[in-house]
Amino acid sequence: MSLIDSIMKTIAGSPGDIANLANSLGIDPKMAETAILALAKAHPMQGDTVELASASTGVNSAVLGQIVSAIGGEGSLGNFASMLDADGDGNPLGDLAGMAGKLFGQK
Repeated sequence: MSLIDSIMKTIAGSPGDIANLANSLGIDPKMAETAILALAKAHPMQGDTVELASASTGVNSAVLGQIVSAIGGEGSLGNFASMLDADGDGNPLGDLAGMAGKLFGQK
């Protein structure tokens, strides 16, 4: 189970995992994971979260909107973003890279 799957299970009303979410939306699980990470990154930024995530990934904003709804809306997305952003710097991607490095034995 991926880190994102684990976090999604802690968010009320969210699907059980990326595969289930992707299947329900008719998209590839990798696309769903990329979209969720982009949404989490865009959430604390100035501007529309969905549009910012769409611009950075190329994923259609309608699909991203469905993902936001599926994981419980903007409130859950905020919780998701804060769970991924362990150091509170507003950028969860650095924290994810650090977690992946620890997982694979790199420092």
